[in-house]
Amino acid sequence: MPRQVYFYDQPERFVAGTVGQPGARAFYLQASARGRITSVLLEKTQVAALAERIEEVLDEALRRSGGEAAIPAGAPQELLDTAPLDLPLEQEFRVGTMALAWDTVDSCLVVEAQALIEEEEGEEEGAAVFEDDENGPDMLRVRLSGAMARVFARRALDLVAAGRKPCPFCNLPLDPEGHLCPRANGYRR
Repeated sequence: MPRQVYFYDQPERFVAGTVGQPGARAFYLQASARGRITSVLLEKTQVAALAERIEEVLDEALRRSGGEAAIPAGAPQELLDTAPLDLPLEQEFRVGTMALAWDTVDSCLVVEAQALIEEEEGEEEGAAVFEDDENGPDMLRVRLSGAMARVFARRALDLVAAGRKPCPFCNLPLDPEGHLCPRANGYRR
């Protein structure tokens, strides 16, 4: 089956969001423009890594341009998006691999999220490189302005931090019904 590429160039909205209660949340990336919505499922750690890396890429692009690039130092307050995910929420695929790049020609951030693919027996890990192969995994490709990328990263980091509070001893999440801490294994100091 041919690859499906969901492409958004400066979408009206690109956000990370969740469905469910802390401890049982499903994380999504969602892009929308001109009545079209694309939602992909991913892990909490992927959201955190993507947001942190976006901040690093933007900071590096700003530094390399000598402050001339159209990238704000922080997320502009007037662009912050706290609305829930758009409905209907239909998952196109589960994210496996993600990539980021700063396009110096167009001064925009390119975010790519490829579908998770199951490796067939006998294939070496990492052997398949798809790039723009028409038979590769489905992909969400989004091009964002520096300001919109900062807003995305801020929302994503806030979303990840809004989960269950960590245990002060082991840093694992605390559940409402209790927590068996591996560091407090029955001994008192």
